[in-house]
Amino acid sequence: MTSEITLFVNPTAGRGRGAHAAQPAASALRAAGFSVRTILGENAEDALARAREAVAGGTGALVAVGGDGMAHLALQAVGGTRTPLGLVAVGTGNDFARALGLPVRDPAAAGRVIAEALKGARLRDVDLGRVDGTWFGTVLASGFDSRVNDRGNRMRWPTGRFKYDLAMLAELAAFTPVPYRMTLDDGAVREIEATLVAVGNGSSYGGGMKICADADLDDGLFDITVVGDCSRTTLLKVFPKVYKGTHLDHPKVTVHRAAKVELVAQGITGYADGEPLGPLPLTAECIPGAARVAVP
Repeated sequence: MTSEITLFVNPTAGRGRGAHAAQPAASALRAAGFSVRTILGENAEDALARAREAVAGGTGALVAVGGDGMAHLALQAVGGTRTPLGLVAVGTGNDFARALGLPVRDPAAAGRVIAEALKGARLRDVDLGRVDGTWFGTVLASGFDSRVNDRGNRMRWPTGRFKYDLAMLAELAAFTPVPYRMTLDDGAVREIEATLVAVGNGSSYGGGMKICADADLDDGLFDITVVGDCSRTTLLKVFPKVYKGTHLDHPKVTVHRAAKVELVAQGITGYADGEPLGPLPLTAECIPGAARVAVP
């Protein structure tokens, strides 16, 4: 492995924590003997082009500094390659890093973990989801949760997590269950009424909401959590349980496992790793061992 690695930085992650985190992470990597070059990019598209260039050029690793959005962007560069991915998780959610047992909001510690993993070849091959060529590491959300995302993204005030709490309350007041057509592994079409359908490669989204609590990053399968046709009252009771994963025991919740899932519904946007994929219908496939990640 080459000793030159690439730092892939989102300066706006975590209200500016990304820019501050890059320096201690880079210092830890340099102290371990690595040569570090940094990619910023003028925008996401430019940054991704530069990251792909670094991967194609044989960089020893791509180290993403930011939150789940930055990890998602980095996956577009390393997915399907053998280039190791390091995560310095300093964003708001950091769900992919949590799933891998990596330090969160401690960039120096994350830098040391990555350095030790690269030097000791302590790398884990993990599955990724893929939708029309786009990779994702955590959860593909659709339904109530994606509508909360839609509304939150349109709101200019307030900022941070509180914005999405308000968006959730607004959506809760207006929400009705959605008719879905769901197909697992090219089997029979299932027609269901659902509040949401979450396709989990990883277990959580939204900063620790364990919507697919039992999902395993290297079993070659998605955990697909279906929250059925809940009333608002039931949803208010079920939703807080998602932080511990105990919602899976509720009679309105079912879990399926499959390597491929097709979702069809009207007026629903799919989000993966918190990033918009586009409107349903969408087909997601679980690709075994699609990314190599530095782990403790």
